[in-house]
Amino acid sequence: MTKYIFVTGGVTSSLGKGIISASLAKLLQARGFNVTIQKFDPYINVDPGTLNPYEHGECYVTDDGAETDLDLGHYERFLNKPTSQANNITTGLIYQTVINKERAGDYLGKTVQVIPHITDEIKRRITLLGEFGFEIIITELGGTVGDIESLPYLEALRQFRMDRGPENVVTVHLTLLPFLSAAQELKTKPTQHSVKELLEAGIQPDILVCRTEKPVTDDIRAKLALFCNLKTENVIEAIDADTIYDVPLLMLKERLDLRVLEKLGLQSRNEPDLKNWKKFLGHLKNPSEEVRIGLIGKYNELPDAYKSIHEAFVHAGAANECKVEVVAIHSEHLEDEADIKKQLKELDGILVAPGFGERGIEGKIRSIQFAREKKLPFFGICLGMQCAVVEFCRNVLKMKDASSTEVNPNTKNPVIDMMAEQKKIKNKGGTMRLGAYRCELKDKSIVKKCYKSDIISERHRHRYEFNNNYLDLIQEQGLIATGINPEQQLVEIVELKNHPWFVGVQFHPELKSTVENPHPLFVHFIKACIQQKTSK
Repeated sequence: MTKYIFVTGGVTSSLGKGIISASLAKLLQARGFNVTIQKFDPYINVDPGTLNPYEHGECYVTDDGAETDLDLGHYERFLNKPTSQANNITTGLIYQTVINKERAGDYLGKTVQVIPHITDEIKRRITLLGEFGFEIIITELGGTVGDIESLPYLEALRQFRMDRGPENVVTVHLTLLPFLSAAQELKTKPTQHSVKELLEAGIQPDILVCRTEKPVTDDIRAKLALFCNLKTENVIEAIDADTIYDVPLLMLKERLDLRVLEKLGLQSRNEPDLKNWKKFLGHLKNPSEEVRIGLIGKYNELPDAYKSIHEAFVHAGAANECKVEVVAIHSEHLEDEADIKKQLKELDGILVAPGFGERGIEGKIRSIQFAREKKLPFFGICLGMQCAVVEFCRNVLKMKDASSTEVNPNTKNPVIDMMAEQKKIKNKGGTMRLGAYRCELKDKSIVKKCYKSDIISERHRHRYEFNNNYLDLIQEQGLIATGINPEQQLVEIVELKNHPWFVGVQFHPELKSTVENPHPLFVHFIKACIQQKTSK
């Protein structure tokens, strides 16, 4: 029978339930178990696809085209395994399913209620991944205990524990131990109140994981155990770490994985082999090189908006034994020549990030022109690739009105245009070109040297595409299409001739970068930036 672990949060949000879940999963995987993680989000959106990045951070896309919570990125980066649409469930999706069943008459005239109909659907969704042969399923419940949106999930969890039995279900509660500098001590009362809220919902946490900036003393562990109905060894310290990739090792030291296995009645199949993980951390913390890369974006006020890009730089930096300093530059601050020279001249490379809409486009285009003319390594992702095409057409082909129809619907030279099938679509949610698509790479191209393969598969999230009516003209002048989707003949990758490293991709390579498999485009981009710095 599949075993289930639930991770809940208390006191405050953003404590790191996703990182704790991913770290626990990594340790259980290293002990020989087939593990996966799923996220239940309490908001009423059907998925995060229509959310502004300022609201919720980046929207993470899976191979099967699901627009999901960014925590699924952590799951994949830690476990080195892909997730799917089954790994992210929202309140909106739960209610949508129940209402559709009601409209179809599936409830035979019954009054549809939160209990049992909503909670039954939540329980059904919890178990779906068990059909794929996973031995342990970790379910992260979004939000915090006490949120009104979370109540149906806690009730479903209470019922689920009763249905499956305590030997098959473990609840890990992540909470905060705030440090009061005036009193010079950690305070346990917020955690006690958080556990009390859980108890009022009928749930006794089995393990308490305490986020803290100071070490948790034996006295504090004993006090928490006494007031929260736990054994002292089930109070786990989660002290602030230098990097999220330290957390699995910290949890291993705290024996979190063994405590969970004990509760589930399971024996470890082997001692965890984290040699490669430790090697990665060694390279990450002891770099021999350092580069500065400008991240040109429009959502830089919230680092989570480009979370996967930041983490891909971490992976690729470690692979090159190089510290990557990511300099966040708002594209709206690159509107004139003086600003461009001032902000870009000290960089070793430029990455122009994805995005939507007109705001900040001109700054992105100007930064790409700077990279092209100064022979600075350039990497464009999605909108970044589209801006590279627009810049080339304007400044090399002298098409001064060249543009994307997303920015200028009336342009006479729509070098980037909406895909034909997208023009008929009215609804916004889940209707873009989403998920993994194949791409054939040209011989003797930069990307083929990076991938060492003829055909690749990468994840997409966009409505606009390179306009093939301009392909021959653009290629004649030196911007070459080196990656083509074989089914629809869509341009997926462009490279610039006679430039050290200038690559634009329509897909999102950052979504497939993991600790154990850094993405080859990021690895080679960092390598090119190191060479750029050396040549200076």
